[in-house]
Amino acid sequence: MTLGEKQRLFTRLMLSGAVLLKLDELGLEATFGDAYRDPRSHGELGQRIAYGNAFSCHKSRLALDLNLFRGKDYLTTTEAHRELGEWWEGQHELACWGGRFNDGNHYSFTHDGMK
Repeated sequence: MTLGEKQRLFTRLMLSGAVLLKLDELGLEATFGDAYRDPRSHGELGQRIAYGNAFSCHKSRLALDLNLFRGKDYLTTTEAHRELGEWWEGQHELACWGGRFNDGNHYSFTHDGMK
């Protein structure tokens, strides 16, 4: 699968009604955090200028950080993302949840060894 095909599939799955239904089922709401990390601010792939990993899927448009809320409470722990993250991993063989590497709000597709 090409990078472009992965990007379009990732976007389709992330923005699908299934994610919203799962959030509702879990009694959660979400806002978007980081998605694309522009190389002008974060460096080219393999280069780290600001925060984050030099080889981040955010730089390839294959990752989205979700900020979770239960009512007015902002949920900041990896554990708060566990149920959604594990569900996300089951949505496609490329789906990856950052809770496996201490980045609980990170939802991505793997690409060229990156998560």
